[in-house]
Amino acid sequence: MSLRRESLQLFLDAASVAFDDFAKVPEARRSIRHFYAALEQPGAARAGDGSRLPVCAHLDMALAVGSAYYPSLVRLIEAFKGIEPMLEWRRRTKYDHSASDNFVDGHANAMIIGPGGLEERSDLWFGVTLMAPHVRYPDHDHAPEEVYLVLSEGEFKQGEGDWFSPGIGGSFYNIPGIRHAMRSVDTPLFAFWALLAERPHQ
Repeated sequence: MSLRRESLQLFLDAASVAFDDFAKVPEARRSIRHFYAALEQPGAARAGDGSRLPVCAHLDMALAVGSAYYPSLVRLIEAFKGIEPMLEWRRRTKYDHSASDNFVDGHANAMIIGPGGLEERSDLWFGVTLMAPHVRYPDHDHAPEEVYLVLSEGEFKQGEGDWFSPGIGGSFYNIPGIRHAMRSVDTPLFAFWALLAERPHQ
C-alpha cells in the first residue's frame, strides 16, 4: 500500500476544508466529495526536486493576498507553502489566438495530484495556476468536470457567458466540455482546480 507524504496530506486536508467552506453549488460539492473519496487510496509518490519558472517571482505576492482573509484560506496557503518547493511549474504548450501576447512567460501551472504531480495518477487532477498581472489564459476545454477555488482577484469566463469575478475565496463549477478561460487584473492571479478525470460509478 502506498503511503502519502505528510506535507501533501496536510495540504489535501486543508484544501478539503476550504472547498467545503466555499464550494456551495451542489454539483461542485458532489464532485469534490467524489474526488476526496477517490483520494482515500493514495497513488504513487513522485521523487525528485521541484522547479520554478520566472513568473513564480509573483508567487509571494499572490499568496499574501489570500492570507488576509478567511481562516481556512490561511491554513490552505500555509499548507501549500509546505509542498510548493516540490512542485514542477510548467507552461501550457497548446494555446490559440485567444491568449494574450504575454501569456507564455506570464503564466505557470503546477500539478499537485495527477500526471507529473507529487502523486502520480490518472483518475484525479489537482493543480494550481499562477499568472502575472494583465495576462489572459487561452480558451480551453476538457472532458472532466472541474471545480475552482480562487485565492486572488481575477476574472473568469464560461462558454458564451460574460466575464465574472469570483473574488478571493470564490469557487465555481465547470461542466464537462465547457469552454472556459481566465485573466488576471492588476495583481497576480492564483487559483486551485480539481478535476474528476474518471467519473465514479453511481
